[in-house]
Amino acid sequence: MMKPALLKRADIDVLIQTLKGQGYRVLGPRLRADAIKLEEIDSAADLPRGIRSEQAPGRYRWVDQGNDRYFDFAHGPDSLKRFLFAPEERLWSITADGQVRVEATQPEVPPTAVIGARPCDVAGARVQDRTFLQGQYSSFTDPYYATRRKGLFVVAVNCVQAGATCFCASMGTGPRAQEGFDLVLTELRDDFLVEAGSPAGEAVAAKLPLRPAAETDLQAAAQGISSAAASQTRHLDTEGLYELLFDNLEHPRWDDVAARCLSCANCVMVCPTCFCHREEDIAALDGTESHHVRRWDACFTLEHGSIHGLRLRPTVRERYRQWLTHKLGAWTRQFGMTGCVGCGRCITWCPTGIDLTEEVAAIRAQPGLTTKKGETA
Repeated sequence: MMKPALLKRADIDVLIQTLKGQGYRVLGPRLRADAIKLEEIDSAADLPRGIRSEQAPGRYRWVDQGNDRYFDFAHGPDSLKRFLFAPEERLWSITADGQVRVEATQPEVPPTAVIGARPCDVAGARVQDRTFLQGQYSSFTDPYYATRRKGLFVVAVNCVQAGATCFCASMGTGPRAQEGFDLVLTELRDDFLVEAGSPAGEAVAAKLPLRPAAETDLQAAAQGISSAAASQTRHLDTEGLYELLFDNLEHPRWDDVAARCLSCANCVMVCPTCFCHREEDIAALDGTESHHVRRWDACFTLEHGSIHGLRLRPTVRERYRQWLTHKLGAWTRQFGMTGCVGCGRCITWCPTGIDLTEEVAAIRAQPGLTTKKGETA
């Protein structure tokens, strides 16, 4: 594997044009609707240069610092999930023209490169891989996800500044990307430190105007990443999470959070790992064809837990509890890892500022409280 090297900040566009020259559709962070989103870019001029984001529970803002830095913002609402597990896609079609034909629909997705994925996003994609490619039933691979995954080139960016809602350091998913990327950048004073994580990444790096990195450059990168970790004020204690949550299913904290939760599903829509979905058939009015479609869904909606007139989780309390116990507890039994990567998006984009780290801490502080049924949890 190539040694870490330096790319001048002014040459970031060379990376973009190199990827485009190799046939990639290049996506990167852009300012859209007052948020930084991952969208197609033509050049470095499209990147949010000099922008810093301010995040808090239920709050997201960006400010212009007026400098030349490209990646001083914490992530926006987008993650890699949208480009791997599509928000909506057709799985198969049925046509009737004297005979009934069923045809699977494979996604037609051009090779895609994403610049600016954060370490938590890369970790989130690895969690999704376990769900769609490498889970307990690994003999079955979701072909739609697999097609997109195969064509994805990831240029990650290590964080040297953390958002106020980030807690990736406690989850071991950042602020340094460990694996799952093709290239990773760390923004220094005047350069990017470039490291490769795959043969494809090395091949792209070989076309860039790189120069050797000195030990002082490596130290500067490490210091910036360490500062981002140290600045994180939120923390999730993962010790014994499965037992903690499932031993306290009737804890009064579930009622407390339900009183604040709007059941809007913002948290799961921005989550880089949530994979709930629904499938439905959309028939043509003339009865000649029907399309089977998969769409993102959320365990926070009343309909998601409804079957044959029965509502499995009719209250907000039950739906929030289902989400948190699955993501932080049951997920580890299913996939060998927690379903949370500490990105903090669910905190930032919750209209009422519900913080899952606070909810877990509250239960941990007083486990086994008397429940509303008069029993001990």
